[in-house]
Amino acid sequence: MVAAAFPIVKLATLAFRQVAKPIANSFKTRAKSSPFFRNYICMPPAQLYHWLEVNVKMKLLGLGKPSQVQKLNEQSAIELGAELLGETIIFTVAAGTLVAEYVRQSRKATAEAAVVEERWTQTERRIEELEFLNDKQAAEVRELTRIVYALKSGPGGSGGAGGKQSGADDIGKASRAKGLFGRAVTDAADSLGAKS
Repeated sequence: MVAAAFPIVKLATLAFRQVAKPIANSFKTRAKSSPFFRNYICMPPAQLYHWLEVNVKMKLLGLGKPSQVQKLNEQSAIELGAELLGETIIFTVAAGTLVAEYVRQSRKATAEAAVVEERWTQTERRIEELEFLNDKQAAEVRELTRIVYALKSGPGGSGGAGGKQSGADDIGKASRAKGLFGRAVTDAADSLGAKS
């Protein structure tokens, strides 16, 4: 699933960039023909870019700071401004796509972490239930063991009324032990069935 989603994201990014190019070209054409775009959108950034470029080149060449930078003529400023506008649009679309992908990946990671946390909580709950069941069964086993020892050590062989009473007690204890054992087995089976 992840391998299939990865190329789709790449293709979507590429598609956004390709769509941004005609939009940028449309803005460039409009900027050249519209007085508002020409005077307020294209020319000021172009003149600023030209001024920065001249200053940086002069410093890199060791010629010092120029006293005055000659402005670009109107046609050159419009062309440069339109190019800057187009590149800005393409960059903005690419950056927006990257931010959207980052947000998507973050949400996916958060959702996966929530699933892992939920599984961990369920596992801890099951462990607590099994510990409780184990303690309960251990108590029942101790009770069964006590009953078995009582049956073995009781006066089972004596005759008369005492022998009959002891035999009745032995039968009662055996029935009780059988009931406890059956309940322990049923509880264990129910618990295992619920967990699977």
